[in-house]
Amino acid sequence: MDAIVKLTNQSQGRDRIFRATQYACLLSTYLLRKNSERNELVSKLKSLEATMSSGRKLLRLGNTINSIEAAKRTVQLPDRVLCLCLTVANINRALYFVCDNIIWARSVGLIRDIDKEHWSLNASRCYFLSLVMNLTRDVYAVLQLMVQRARDSRFRQKMDQHLHGNPEVADVVLPQLDALLFLLLESLRSHPDVALDVLKNTCDLFIPLDKLGIYKTHAGVVGFCGLISSLIGIVTLVQPKLKIKP
Repeated sequence: MDAIVKLTNQSQGRDRIFRATQYACLLSTYLLRKNSERNELVSKLKSLEATMSSGRKLLRLGNTINSIEAAKRTVQLPDRVLCLCLTVANINRALYFVCDNIIWARSVGLIRDIDKEHWSLNASRCYFLSLVMNLTRDVYAVLQLMVQRARDSRFRQKMDQHLHGNPEVADVVLPQLDALLFLLLESLRSHPDVALDVLKNTCDLFIPLDKLGIYKTHAGVVGFCGLISSLIGIVTLVQPKLKIKP
């Protein structure tokens, strides 16, 4: 109960609850689209999805400043790769929130003479670039973990036991490939924060890919991926040790 109270008291927590509800509604609407007996329910789900989307835009009004402040912190990181990836990601995230705020202002009538679809595409482009940089940082983190594990003598013994203990695998798959996959999986298993971040960013990536027409899917995939990434976001807020750092 304390975790739930703590979550709902945070603006990020409320946003992620709204986001999970939004994409759950999108996924449910897609699954029920051919059921003529559930037309009323589908209509209610679409209405709830729109409400959650509007509510999230309102909650995100101050996030541009937060992203700029985050960029100021990450630009000082001593690791150049992390510095580049995280700073560019935060800058694009700030631009995404600017576009999102303009779309919100247009939807409530504060601004009229703008092309809402144009700004929506700009927001998706910034979101996409931010996710690409975050995934690049994830790949860098995974490679570092793999190098560390490969240098561990105890891990090398464990990997040798794995390879020699599964000769049927070695007959089908190249031993080098099996060793690389084993190293990758063990590295992710020992660092769930990195594994969750990779999964979250990968799921999120399908949303702008579909919006920009780079990789067209359908509402079911977008809803499922958005729901999974939202639930991971909630978990990392409730359990900060599962959130990747920096």
